[in-house]
This record gives sequence, structure tokens and C-alpha cells, in this order.
Amino acid sequence: MSEAEKTTERSIMEDIDLINAFKAGDKTAFDALVIRHKDMVFNLCYRFLGDLQDANDAAQDVFIKAFKALKRFRFESSFSTWIYRIGVNTCKNKVKSAEHRYREQTTSLDNPGPGRDGDPPMEMADESPSPTVALESKERSMIIQKAIHSLPKGKKKMIILRDMEGLSYDEIMNITGFNLGTVKSKIARARSDLRGMLRGVL
Repeated sequence: MSEAEKTTERSIMEDIDLINAFKAGDKTAFDALVIRHKDMVFNLCYRFLGDLQDANDAAQDVFIKAFKALKRFRFESSFSTWIYRIGVNTCKNKVKSAEHRYREQTTSLDNPGPGRDGDPPMEMADESPSPTVALESKERSMIIQKAIHSLPKGKKKMIILRDMEGLSYDEIMNITGFNLGTVKSKIARARSDLRGMLRGVL
């Protein structure tokens, strides 16, 4: 087993211990779960919704739903996969809600908002100190982000889960309920559409 696999295994076991503690009546165990997974949940919500306030509201909703449902958690998947599923469904409902208005990407280039581990969303690594190169990189990131948000909801979800969140096919199957062939097909079609949208632009 590789070091990364050992780390993942330890993380899963720690989540299980916290869930069992919560089920036994220790409410602080849920606080610990929130601390462990809050960045992942927020980043997922931000990538779906494209707005910091909406993402923050959705992330809070995710943990409220998780708190209410955790006593019924049956360990059929990892906690992270389970809460991913809640996050995806919460964001889908928020997009459908009349309270959610689609916003064009208007984030300042100097503050494009957090992505995974606090980095700007889809920021492209560039070690060049040139301000011009850095500006062009941010502009490309914004173009890609806008294109992803323009995809139909189902295809957008696949791009976010596979290419932005880096989830495995098994994890996406657990989250979406699709079989492997359907997952691969939907990802391929979503990537094809995205490439078509960006062709001639980037």
C-alpha cells in the first residue's frame, strides 16, 4: 500500500471513529467532521455556483443536512463520498431555486475567489514573475470557469467532479448513482462540449 493510500485509509478510519462517537451522543464529534471537510465542501459548492456568498450558504446547508442525517449513516460509503453527494444535490437544488440568479463571472482579477486548498479556481501554474504572463493566466482561468458554468447542469457536474475535484470513477458512481459506462460516457461528452466552447477562444 502506498503512502497516499495509507493516508486515505487513516482518514477514513478517523471519520468512522468520529461518526460512531457522534452516534453515541458526542456532539463535538460532528464539529470535528466539519473542520476536516469544510474546505472540500465549500470548494465543491463554489465550483458549482460560481459565487462566494452562494457557496458559503450552500456549504452551511450541506452540513445542516449532514447533521440531521448522520445518525442514519450506514457506512455503505466513506463519509467524504456521502457528503459529496449531499453537496452535489444541494447545489443542484440551489441552482433550480428561484432565489438563485445566474451571475456572470465578475470576480476581480486580483481576487478570483478560492479553489482547492485556497487557490484561485482553475488557476494554471506559472512560475514566471512576469505580470503580463500572470494576468493572461488569470484571464484564461476565468474564460474556462465561465465556459464550465455555461454547460448544462449534468455535464457541468461531471466536469467538476472528475476534472476539477479529481474524483475517481468509483466515487463519481457512488455520488451520482450512474454505472461505470454511463459515467465515462457523460464525462466524455461533457469534455467534448467544453473543448468545443473553448475552441478558437483559447
